[in-house]
Amino acid sequence: MSLAPYAVDLAQSRGRRVPEAPPAWRSEFQRDRDRVIHSSAFRRLEYKTQVFVNHEGDMFRTRLTHSLEVAQIARTIARALALNEDLTEAIALAHDLGHTPFGHAGQAALNRCMQPYGGFEHNLHSLRVVDELEQRYPGFEGLNLLFETREGILKHCSVARAAELGPLGERFLLRRQPSLEAQIANVADEIAYNHHDIDDGLRSGILALETVREHDGFESALGASLAAAPSLAGKRLTYTAIRHMLGAFVSDLIEASAARLAERAPRGVEEVRAADAPLVDFSPAMRDSHLKLKRLLFQRLYDEPPVRRIAQRAQQLVTDLFEAFLADPGLLPEGHRLTAEADPLVRAQAIRDYIAGMTDRYALAEHGRVCGSNFATSTQPWLTA
Repeated sequence: MSLAPYAVDLAQSRGRRVPEAPPAWRSEFQRDRDRVIHSSAFRRLEYKTQVFVNHEGDMFRTRLTHSLEVAQIARTIARALALNEDLTEAIALAHDLGHTPFGHAGQAALNRCMQPYGGFEHNLHSLRVVDELEQRYPGFEGLNLLFETREGILKHCSVARAAELGPLGERFLLRRQPSLEAQIANVADEIAYNHHDIDDGLRSGILALETVREHDGFESALGASLAAAPSLAGKRLTYTAIRHMLGAFVSDLIEASAARLAERAPRGVEEVRAADAPLVDFSPAMRDSHLKLKRLLFQRLYDEPPVRRIAQRAQQLVTDLFEAFLADPGLLPEGHRLTAEADPLVRAQAIRDYIAGMTDRYALAEHGRVCGSNFATSTQPWLTA
């Protein structure tokens, strides 16, 4: 398939930080995707929280399954818009590599702990993972990904941090847009978590079907599902309605973005970057529906007492670990201990890297080792504690 003139083309890529010979049987962007998939950080996503802590049940989403769903949605959109599908997939698969254990609760706790040392933000840490922390290849640190892949991973960044990132931070300083492929991965992330969180919320029993039906988009999808198959009921009806609604959001995004691109007619990536707003977005009506769905999930799922209890316990666990390691760096494993015995900033950064790389269950085990905790295990679910 030929690419649109405003798609990222390898011929115009800013390349890798360390030059490499081109691959023989795949594109450079496919190489990036493959390096992400084979990374240790990607494998660890299997045991990192999306909404529900990993040991709560095998049927709930994890950061890994979330990333795969984002990539699937993003590829569909990229292909429909004649954009660089391989780059889009690489960004989508890599976007959560820097996430802590226990999802956003773990990130919030680690950010608080790191405030005296510059804070913590998972997008920036994802970049650190692919640029430095992965140790797999001779000749360079990290995965040595292409500039465009690294740029797409960095979804947002403060001006102060952007100034430290050189060319990669320029767009935040100049208020320019990322590539269309990065914009797709960003919106696909939002679509994926909204819809799979409905599924997981209903499965957990915390979110009621009647609550989800308060959203016009879901009620419409329910009606469309029954019109297509009147005998549908129970879980099959719910799953079908969620798929219908997801499909409606994706279709709207493709159609609205295609119309916007046709109107603006950018002649290349630089004109995409110079746009005053992202060119990949929903129609105004669907954007409003999307925001309403996010609010519903926040109020009726993420802010519900059982989920808040998960978050509170996760934040306490991460805080305990950070404080224990900071007070006694000797508790760190050998590979992390050497740098942690340096000045306080270097020590805190080593602890940050260690905790951020943990899976949920490893963090629980480490808490038991260094704090002597009796935090929940699979036989003591956090949801019912």
